[in-house]
Amino acid sequence: MEIEIVTLTRQGGRDYNEDVYGHWYDDRHVLCLVADGAGGHGGGDVAAATARASLLAGFALEPGLAPGLLRQLVAQANQAIVARQAEGGKLAAMRTTLVMAAIDLEEHAMVWAHSGDSRAYLFRGGAVVARTVDHSLVQQMVAGGMLDDEGARLHPQRNVLLSALGSATEPPQVDISDRMRLEPGDALLLCSDGVWEVVGDEGLAACLHASRTPRQWVDQIDAQVVGRAKPGQDNYTAIALWVMPDGHDDATRLMPA
Repeated sequence: MEIEIVTLTRQGGRDYNEDVYGHWYDDRHVLCLVADGAGGHGGGDVAAATARASLLAGFALEPGLAPGLLRQLVAQANQAIVARQAEGGKLAAMRTTLVMAAIDLEEHAMVWAHSGDSRAYLFRGGAVVARTVDHSLVQQMVAGGMLDDEGARLHPQRNVLLSALGSATEPPQVDISDRMRLEPGDALLLCSDGVWEVVGDEGLAACLHASRTPRQWVDQIDAQVVGRAKPGQDNYTAIALWVMPDGHDDATRLMPA
């Protein structure tokens, strides 16, 4: 199975970018992630980068899709952030969301994990067939029937999180999916809230329908965010992965950022 990967990260209307993305792969396994830091310059960006370094290094030592393994990797990333918080100053209150997807190329399988409101989407036949559920106040309101998804996307309290990495007193909430089978033509998107809040689920699907390559898809998403941007637009970051049809070389090809 061949997967093409394209990445995007932009500062938006902010003074600095607290989002990061990362990926690691070998002949069998792939790990991709997006982290959206919080806590101000010198804080959120450090938390996100610390999580990325811990997760990629840990996965490289023991790649796999076992839920226990992925949960342990996230716990280690959380502890790495807590250790940096002890340095004090702007690092003391830093946090980061996380969404990551681990893929087994031989078994055509994927598992994703997340904490916070950075999201993963799986598209099949151009439609969303699976999506992470945010750990946020507005998501609780959606679950309680007080808001629909569109209302949550626009709600003034949409940035109030119920979980993020960087918790010293209790472990962050981490949801790990069941194992999902990947099929030729599938498209996977990992993104920070700066993408999905602006474009929306239907907009992401529309961008996919208008694209013939993952690069075109990401460029379409980028154009949509820029076109709808308001003053102070949040950072926005995405990783797009396309499962290529049979007949390609058995390799994972990383496209230019």
